[in-house]
Amino acid sequence: MVDTQVGGFPGIEPTWSSSDKDMITTGLGASRVWATLGHGIVNEVYWPSTGRPQIRDLGFIVRHKGGWTELKRVDTYLFSLPKPYIPLPAVVHEGEHYRLELEVLPHPLRDCLLIRYALSGVDARLYVLLAPHLDGARDNDAMAGVDLSASHNSTSLCLRADGGFLRTSAGFVGTSDGWQDFSANGDMTWTYPEARGGNVALTGELASDNGILALGFSGTIEGARTLARSSLADSYEESRDIFMTSWEDWAGNLRIPYASPELEEAARRSAMVIKCHEDRTYAGAMVASLSVPWGSSHDDAGGYHLVWTRDAVEAAFALITVGLYDDAGRTLDYLIGTQAEDGSWAQNYFPDGRGYWSGKQMDEVALPVMLAAKLRAVGHLTNSPPEEAMVRSAIRFIVHNGPMSDQDRWEENAGASPFTLAMLIVALVVSADYFSGEDRDYILSLADSWNERIEEWTYSVDGHLGADLGLPGYYIRLGPRTCDGGIDGIISRRNVQHGETPAGDLIGLEFLYLVRTGLRAADDRRIVDTVRLIDARLRVELPTGIAYYRYNGDGYGEHEDGAPFDGLGIGRPWPLLAGERGHYAALSGEDPMPYLNSMLRMVGKGGLIPEQVWDGEAMPERGLIPGKPSGSAMPLVWAHGELLKLLVTQTTGRPAELFDAIASRYAGKRPAAAIWHWRETSPFASIAAGKAISIEADAPFTLHFGFDGWDKAQNRDSTVNGFGMHCVLLTAADLAGRKALDFTFRDGDGTWKGQDFSIALRA
Repeated sequence: MVDTQVGGFPGIEPTWSSSDKDMITTGLGASRVWATLGHGIVNEVYWPSTGRPQIRDLGFIVRHKGGWTELKRVDTYLFSLPKPYIPLPAVVHEGEHYRLELEVLPHPLRDCLLIRYALSGVDARLYVLLAPHLDGARDNDAMAGVDLSASHNSTSLCLRADGGFLRTSAGFVGTSDGWQDFSANGDMTWTYPEARGGNVALTGELASDNGILALGFSGTIEGARTLARSSLADSYEESRDIFMTSWEDWAGNLRIPYASPELEEAARRSAMVIKCHEDRTYAGAMVASLSVPWGSSHDDAGGYHLVWTRDAVEAAFALITVGLYDDAGRTLDYLIGTQAEDGSWAQNYFPDGRGYWSGKQMDEVALPVMLAAKLRAVGHLTNSPPEEAMVRSAIRFIVHNGPMSDQDRWEENAGASPFTLAMLIVALVVSADYFSGEDRDYILSLADSWNERIEEWTYSVDGHLGADLGLPGYYIRLGPRTCDGGIDGIISRRNVQHGETPAGDLIGLEFLYLVRTGLRAADDRRIVDTVRLIDARLRVELPTGIAYYRYNGDGYGEHEDGAPFDGLGIGRPWPLLAGERGHYAALSGEDPMPYLNSMLRMVGKGGLIPEQVWDGEAMPERGLIPGKPSGSAMPLVWAHGELLKLLVTQTTGRPAELFDAIASRYAGKRPAAAIWHWRETSPFASIAAGKAISIEADAPFTLHFGFDGWDKAQNRDSTVNGFGMHCVLLTAADLAGRKALDFTFRDGDGTWKGQDFSIALRA
């Protein structure tokens, strides 16, 4: 008998699945399906791009002699891959009364996911539980018949079994779904044909204990059904062979420096994980993670399945270090396609280029320029009109908007971060070959000026954090903009209540990039002192090894009781930062292996590196084990890239982010710039004798200036340079013998600024 009317509309509030992934998998052919595995089952499946998860999970219930078991709630399964670089997951669930073997295979040619299953056990029966979440919408339609299908607008799926289903049912999650049926009745008793307009779920009793499931995706149910049926008609072994061969061919291009069998395996797996995150609908798009942090607790439209330009370039740099130039080149081409008209990139965006968050991060404007320069340096790129146009547009944006950023790399605060400053300076220098004459001279002058002023913006001599270590000063996490008090200003820690903190009281690892990019030497006293400080304040020794907090007082992580982050929380250690500290170790003569090995130990069951690891007491009921993945994103592509880069750096002694142009221009020093560039966003109150001053603004102005109390006051009109920046240059000769420059200005329509400025001219 078939039930006709399902109850429980619209179901409970929808969520995604846990971010605790065992593996990510996708084919390398025409198929546009990406699947994640976690807790021994398939959970989010993405189609037709990496930015669009379409189901919450596809799991199983086994009815057996002892009752029934939902497999994702039993954490005793075994997980394996045929090779570290081939994402063909095999899972074995074994209980007292049953054994279920699974293999998850994205069809290499069709938009379809295949699952081969084999169940054994006395009186054991197998049931499929499928939770659609098409387009991330809350109002899906689910239909149960000879197969299981669902739709939302122009997105549909169909799950079909080669041996068919004995019974099927559609319901609403938490009220009339298959799990609720088993919970109430100990068996599948409901056979509802449809559930429409809510948070839906599908259940099917498999007719065979051994077989293949096919989950097809299309714009119509008919199309999804066709793909599922066609994929089942294909030889599974032939599809498997095509999948394996394509990954073998790709891996044949890897150049992994040998360190140990374990590290080589981890490196190949990391390269594969990065590759799995590349889109094929939008080739070169690299999302940060195919996961939703703390996804089982909320319904987030974006999660981490978005492109952050920073993360994408970090991944591309890693691919370059292991010889995958073509892969990195596609990311550059993609970034050229997503660049905004003003030369910037959105804070983050879906693979199709639609922006998600609206902030501006200056490092994300600099990094594509660096990627282009890196590809040129390895001989993979020659000047092309699109590449040149991208670089010129990005540099123009940097010229007008640097050196301050609306957000730091953690997307929380405005100001000057050592990391962001390093990226901006490097981008200016490595882009010089794209320019000539006065334009080239200008951007190099700007780079020199900003480089000389890094400490002015980010090095504290008044902070108290290093007092017990006898440190005269240290680099801080971020110096607020001048209008916000500069280095003496207040920073709001966004993820904690009442988080207003003096800038000098917050430290992070951002300064390490000053060494990594060649702007400061590893043995610079200020660098060495700050390394001592972060090792004392941010380092944590866990059962799995060494990790670091983003900054002291961070709130991005689980609550003290292990509850998921909900906008507030406690920051947890990041394996990625162990890699950053390891880079410094490699460049300073310290052994980087403890940091590499720590990253290897902080992984999940499938070897994926998480964003954060747990640092509290063990809470197995929440899946929180000291030194192992927390509920944050896993995997984090950036972290896998960092492991690859560190492995290469410890072999070659040369970080991926170091360019010959920087090494020759700065050699880790802080050379005096001939010109300092004054802007309202980055002013200065004094300057050493012998330097020139360039007063600059985005629009035409007339500079009214004098010396030593407005002596010899005069006017000078600005001139515009090749970047559209309006400037008045006062040469060293103009300033010679003076003690102070006094000035104000009026804009092009004659309106006076209404504020006087003064710069002390130090002898």
